[in-house]
Amino acid sequence: MGQRPFDVARTRVTLFEALLRSRRASGGKTPILEDHDRKVLTYDDIVRAAFALGGRLKGLSEPGERLGILLPTGVGATVTFFAVHAAGRTPAMLNFTAGAMNIRAACQAAGVKTVLTARKFVEAGRLEALIEEMDSFVDLVFLEDVREKLTLADKLGALFKGMFARSFAPKGDPDDVGVILFTSGSFGTPRGAVLTHANIVANVEQCYAHVAFDPDWSFFNPLPMFHCFGLTGGTLLPLLTGHKTFLYPSPLHAKEIVGLVKDTGANVMLATDTFAMQYARASRGGELSTLKLMVLGAEKVKEETRAVYERKFGTELLEGYGATEASPVIAVNQPGMNRHGTVGKMLPGMDWRLEAVPGISEGQKLLVKGPNVMKGYLDPSGSGAIEPLADGWHDTGDVVDVDADGFVTIVGRVKRFAKIGGECVSLNAVEWYAQQVWPEHNHAAVSVPDSRKGERIVLFSDKQDAEPGPLIEWAQSQGAPEIAVPKKIVPIREIPVLGSGKTDYVALQRLAEQEATREAA
Repeated sequence: MGQRPFDVARTRVTLFEALLRSRRASGGKTPILEDHDRKVLTYDDIVRAAFALGGRLKGLSEPGERLGILLPTGVGATVTFFAVHAAGRTPAMLNFTAGAMNIRAACQAAGVKTVLTARKFVEAGRLEALIEEMDSFVDLVFLEDVREKLTLADKLGALFKGMFARSFAPKGDPDDVGVILFTSGSFGTPRGAVLTHANIVANVEQCYAHVAFDPDWSFFNPLPMFHCFGLTGGTLLPLLTGHKTFLYPSPLHAKEIVGLVKDTGANVMLATDTFAMQYARASRGGELSTLKLMVLGAEKVKEETRAVYERKFGTELLEGYGATEASPVIAVNQPGMNRHGTVGKMLPGMDWRLEAVPGISEGQKLLVKGPNVMKGYLDPSGSGAIEPLADGWHDTGDVVDVDADGFVTIVGRVKRFAKIGGECVSLNAVEWYAQQVWPEHNHAAVSVPDSRKGERIVLFSDKQDAEPGPLIEWAQSQGAPEIAVPKKIVPIREIPVLGSGKTDYVALQRLAEQEATREAA
């Protein structure tokens, strides 16, 4: 099986060097990357394309500059990612579903002045309004225009550099910033997680040491590359370990995805529980039967989902757990050691500790440290400073239980985020949105389980006639993500508070669950 002991020495390379190492091990002419356009790229193709595009990006930016990437999962995004590295710049992956307000905040925090995108993507995604808004705060570079300007000399130069790639590879330190990814923060402001080259390479190596992948297996990744799960797990892990991967631009197209899984004969797929169930329902003729493993994260895996995959496809579901700040995988179940209801054991090379949380009797807060844990958060003001972690420890904000065998069970979250279809939504941001619409009233948001999307938001408000309509209109006008707009608003005489004056969210959670029970009855 494709598995090797975790060796921290293998993490001491840049991402571009890791790509070249994989090319040497697998052979430059090995087909390794494909997307919905059905064009297959070899390692040689990727390296040459990265050098060609990277050469042009040098003329559009300053050394060390952070370049935003606003592209869907696919060959183009992967080549652009490595082209930014080839140019000696740092990629900042932007969430095109986050809305203009959050993208602006992300660009400010990362100091992004230039964003790379594509007209074909903008048209297909109907993102013209977003691009028009972004044009007011960043320079937009369309990759079609860059490609048109590539000369014969550029192409010959890229061919030459590809032949002697180790000599022309960008010089860098494994501890330099390899990528900036964004995670939701208080009041909707995204937090920039600064991940080094070594962080990402370490997580690839940890996962490959932890889960046995057959060398002949291929991957299918429909998850967005602006999320660490889609970037590291679905794209870089197979690419850097010699497994061909098929990249699809949206996890929402269930019928298309199940057909392509059958057509490509993919063996490993990454998804969330919500998407996995949608794919199972869309499969009418056993299209997913080629899958040997399905790795699920971002939300709890339901027993119903496991039963469907075992019955219909004979596929084993591995539930895992991670955080953007950890590149992202922290723990995951393993074939043959798959304990349902848990997220498996910690990856090799990780240290962890638990801290009691006042008021929470079941489980303790998890802190992690290791070669995959980020350098720190970006200062959101745009100063460029990195807020380092205390002694390298990351506070996950998650309450967990670890049994005697080392299996981790997620009990809950200290941080106030809802996970809707795998997307994190700040409940503080929801309250702030409501405050903008009804500033003379008080509001509080909690989340309750939802059978379709994992969780849904319930907003309590002392405005007796509050309705979702005005909130939706405000979100659309401000570029705020509509996923963060609650569809359920419960009027309440007053928002309950604790003796300290803080909102009593425990009481509100109980009320929300009672309301959900009444609706289901």
